[in-house]
Amino acid sequence: MSEMRLHDDAGNRLYLNAEERAAFLAVAKRRPARDRTLCETLHHTGCRPSELIEITPARVDLSGGTVTLRSLKKRKDATGKQKIVYRAVPVPPEYLDTLNTAHGIREAQRTPKRAKMPIWPLSRVRVWQIVKGVMIEADIPDAPHRSPKGLRHGFGINATVNGIPLHMLSKWMGHAQLSTTTIYADAIGKEEQNIAARMWNFSHTNL
Repeated sequence: MSEMRLHDDAGNRLYLNAEERAAFLAVAKRRPARDRTLCETLHHTGCRPSELIEITPARVDLSGGTVTLRSLKKRKDATGKQKIVYRAVPVPPEYLDTLNTAHGIREAQRTPKRAKMPIWPLSRVRVWQIVKGVMIEADIPDAPHRSPKGLRHGFGINATVNGIPLHMLSKWMGHAQLSTTTIYADAIGKEEQNIAARMWNFSHTNL
């Protein structure tokens, strides 16, 4: 149930804040194409590493502007049987252009076999190592939030701060219950304080 927490028992933050997310993305853009697109996908979709390594060209909608993820958390239908749940997450057009250029998405979609092959044929451990390396270079402190989960939580908080309705964010993040998503609404207090501080600093320097 750790995913439902945004602070550990010692009060340490478990999510990347806005500045850390920006620094992570800036460093990722300097990495080789495979690592860059991997990091950008985690950043823009909030997906789990286990979900990322399942993404195929067929699940990238270049014209619709979405990436479809298979939710790996177990779900049951009304009869109690396991069901497969997919979710489409909207992403920036610039990111899709980079993804298409780096991995030949549009071309791969024309061939059924290639369309079903993972874009990043890596293990979850390797994904974690790549993300950690980028975070270290981005000077993100050696703390509990320096991890793929910290990036996922940062996605949730960023969406909430920017006014994304909780029911929509819940869908994007693949939460089975809306109550899980509400933790991001409860956590934006400090983020709003940071935004307010920047606003007052801007106002002061422009007097």
